Amino acid sequence: MVPFIRAFDFTHGEPDRLSPLITRVIAKNPGPFTFTGSGTYLIGDERGVAVIDPGPEDEAHAQAVIAAAPGPITHILVTHTHLDHCGGTSRLKELTGAVVLGHGAHEVEKGAAPPALDEGADFNFRPDTEIKDGHLLELPSARLRAVHTPGHCANHLCFSLEDERALFTGDHIMGWATTVVAPPDGDMDDYFSSLDLLLARDDEVYYPTHGAPVPNPQEFVRAVRVHREKRDESILAAVTAAPQSPLEIARIVYTDIDPAMHFAAALNVEAHLERHVKRGSVRRHEDGGFSAG
Repeated sequence: MVPFIRAFDFTHGEPDRLSPLITRVIAKNPGPFTFTGSGTYLIGDERGVAVIDPGPEDEAHAQAVIAAAPGPITHILVTHTHLDHCGGTSRLKELTGAVVLGHGAHEVEKGAAPPALDEGADFNFRPDTEIKDGHLLELPSARLRAVHTPGHCANHLCFSLEDERALFTGDHIMGWATTVVAPPDGDMDDYFSSLDLLLARDDEVYYPTHGAPVPNPQEFVRAVRVHREKRDESILAAVTAAPQSPLEIARIVYTDIDPAMHFAAALNVEAHLERHVKRGSVRRHEDGGFSAG
């Protein structure tokens, strides 16, 4: 069972000092995918600050982030191109002159994904500097290293604060729920590989963009992986029993969630099914349904 953390103290727009180098400000954009809202992290001291995930396009949040900074904001780091993470990038750059770093533009063209997914993507995002796995940003007081973790999104990055053995996990690992892996941009094989990558690390704490910090990260990731493997087995069993759509399978397999969220669960189901299509154990039909291969 995944030891989710669903209760923690915070106030929207108010800074929380999480460590000597880390301050967090949570945007007022709560929802079924954002939980309590998007957490923007400020790393550094009076000599220079990097922001991780500026959050949604929201003037009040941008001003709160600037007010919380212990020094000049020199860099903006983006974990991935979803609007709740990077929608506020342009405005924060305009206000601070900071350099924007990210893996690159959104990798799926507009219209290639279902409309609900297109609405959440930032097709206009372009970093000033494209960075890859292993890129090191050195601030006067801190070192941040990029860790490429595709799965939730093809261009997803985590950022390692090497001075504190902390990892900013974006949406790859969240303390309150497992992430959505939605094709075509999300890929379940990539997601499992990125979980394994985290298991090979020795981080002491995770800071997700949504929700509370995650202590005991190795234990947490192992539990998430077991949970996801069990879902995979249940989904394969359901499609083996009868040809069905992802939504129909979600209603069978995801009995432990609010039925209103079955549409979101169906995205994960499709990602699992596509994983088995690649293995030849499942077939996709032209009507969007799937059957055992």
